[in-house]
Amino acid sequence: MTMQKSAPSPLARHWDLDPEVVFLNHGSFGACPRVVMERQQELRARMEAQPLKFLYRDLEGLLDEARAPLAALLGSDPDDLAFVPNATTGVNTVLRSLSFAPGDELLVTDHEYNACRNALDFVAERSGARVVVAEIPFPIDRADTVVARILEQVTDRTKLLLIDHVTSPTGVVNPVETLVAAMSDRGIDTLVDGAHAPGMLPLDLRALGAAYYTGNCHKWLCTPKGSAVLYVRRDRQARIRPLTISHGANSDRRDRSRFRLEFDFCGTDDYTPFLCIPTALEFLAGLFPDGIAGLQRHNRALALAGRDRLCEALGTAPPVPDDMIGSLASVVLPWSDVPLKMPEGIDLDQVTMWEQHRIEVPIMRWPALGLRLLRISPQAYNRVEQYEFLADAVRSFL
Repeated sequence: MTMQKSAPSPLARHWDLDPEVVFLNHGSFGACPRVVMERQQELRARMEAQPLKFLYRDLEGLLDEARAPLAALLGSDPDDLAFVPNATTGVNTVLRSLSFAPGDELLVTDHEYNACRNALDFVAERSGARVVVAEIPFPIDRADTVVARILEQVTDRTKLLLIDHVTSPTGVVNPVETLVAAMSDRGIDTLVDGAHAPGMLPLDLRALGAAYYTGNCHKWLCTPKGSAVLYVRRDRQARIRPLTISHGANSDRRDRSRFRLEFDFCGTDDYTPFLCIPTALEFLAGLFPDGIAGLQRHNRALALAGRDRLCEALGTAPPVPDDMIGSLASVVLPWSDVPLKMPEGIDLDQVTMWEQHRIEVPIMRWPALGLRLLRISPQAYNRVEQYEFLADAVRSFL
């Protein structure tokens, strides 16, 4: 089979991605556009020119300026948002601030991101609480199945639901609006792990009403690595403390909330990833005539088209209905018992993709369900021809 490698989208000129690589894995760590990296360098130069002025006198106002446009995008009051380095930190912050007792139940699904599931297990073990796992099938036929499987596990001992907005391995957009409302009706708070959601999905955190929501900015909003956001509903802010307790803990200031004072400065650090958010939002809004909403529609359409090309190559049906897909889509590959490549623990077909075709795409194993998944995550710099090239590569190694 002769395979013709496709060039990326003309929009790729805004990124410094290696032109020799077919990069189809924006979902793992994102990719930062050149204009955003340049803004970060300007901010870092300003910080190093006058470190005291930048960190002591200017930083608070700069953080306020960065929060405002992000809050507008997420449908939140800026004062209900705190910056954290990543969504995993956001999940840990909430879980390790809350108090649980022996016999309490913490509800999660078997699709939860491994790092955050580890945090839940840690907190449960420390407090004597029990983690209850709702098993969600994959492939899946409809969103109601997710709701039913989760509600089946709710008891009078359930204290918290931890739920992915968009699942990492399977790319499923969970019906969090329905779940948050159902949990609230039962007197149970929800912590939404929205690692992939900002920039991928339209969000209105006020309307959603979750007690806690965290999401990355470095993924679909293309900010520098180390920038994410934690939303805490106003009536829950008194109980949530940053992982690092610092100067704000005993501040006698009355012009800002304790939540704001504690989270805005946790010690000397590089805060420039957060300060680049306005530049990233402005850049992304300029890629399509209808702004970020247009970018979201473009990326979703490309995810569906790429998924369909892969399903055609595999001779399988799409594993998830279209209305449960954002900009992540996974397809099921035949199971392989071939050992993973160590020490990285990478599937050998993923190695083949890289070594033979220079395609960067994840292939993940889910032994408990006997599943092997290939996941795509398009961004503006991709084009459908790259997924046709990927589909040809899949045919070649199968």
